[in-house]
Amino acid sequence: MNKKIELKGQCLCGEVKYKLSEKPLFTQACHCKDCKVLTGSSYVINSSILENTLTITDGELSATKKLIAGSGKSVKMFFCNKCGSYIYTNYESAIGRLNVRTQTLENSKTFPPQAHIFTKDKDEWVNLSNINNCFEKMYDPKETWPKESLIRIKEYLNTKK
Repeated sequence: MNKKIELKGQCLCGEVKYKLSEKPLFTQACHCKDCKVLTGSSYVINSSILENTLTITDGELSATKKLIAGSGKSVKMFFCNKCGSYIYTNYESAIGRLNVRTQTLENSKTFPPQAHIFTKDKDEWVNLSNINNCFEKMYDPKETWPKESLIRIKEYLNTKK
């Protein structure tokens, strides 16, 4: 299980650059109403990462005020001060994890969605008929994530106790 790699990403204007010291735990496309409004698109693709694997190497980020997510818990989004590109989100319900906007990664094609969530809110014209992991709401990571990712998050959370 070689989890140590270096992935790089940046905002649209290149002012903010970051690196990840490990590959993402899981990548998903979210079709919830909040994500659609936030992005102005039909869905957003996020890659869940351990919070200690993200390093901002250049530029400065700003954060939204705490907003309420579909879970009822708070969420903050972090974005480039210059171009406004969202780099990552911090969900209160995702203990020990952050969600990087997958398309900000240099090699985003390497991390296609492993699941589609909140498909009950998807736009009618989005066709998911050939996609296996679709969930009307959220899923249980213990049943959906790869075993290797579950081990990584468990090990990390154990170091925080």
